[in-house]
Amino acid sequence: MIEGLKYKNIFLVGFMGAGKTTVGRVLANKIGYSCVDPDQVLEENAGTSISAIFSEFGEDYFRDLESRTLESISAGERQVIATGGGVVIKDRNWDIMKKSGLTVYLKAPVEVLYERIKDSTNRPLLEVENPLERARELLDSREHLYQKADLIIDSEKLSVREVADELIRILNY
Repeated sequence: MIEGLKYKNIFLVGFMGAGKTTVGRVLANKIGYSCVDPDQVLEENAGTSISAIFSEFGEDYFRDLESRTLESISAGERQVIATGGGVVIKDRNWDIMKKSGLTVYLKAPVEVLYERIKDSTNRPLLEVENPLERARELLDSREHLYQKADLIIDSEKLSVREVADELIRILNY
């Protein structure tokens, strides 16, 4: 239990479909923080979608934009930041997050995550023949990175409100 501490920012990390954006909005509203979605900020700044960036410039280019966007956002305070699922693959991003807030991993099994995102049309890494298998491979390759978070919340069987309430309870907000 982390009692009495307040954090400059709270970074939600986890795989696609973990509920980072939805939980982020509810949590931010409950604790009086703003909710920021770096992917949305990146798209606004780039004037195009993440899918378009991936297809035109590739993943490496996107990851560089993602890092710069995260760094810019993290200069703010009193924010719940709902990161993209792949933000954890760059050490630079961990440095940014750890220096400017608390990291929380929203964890769930790949089958649950896939069920939540299977109908989404804006998941460029899953635009393959077998998206469930690709999701499993990606999650397996990132799990040890997500585990670096300061807190881990299993979001599999909890509602969005329950996840937010659990975080408020743990963080004593």
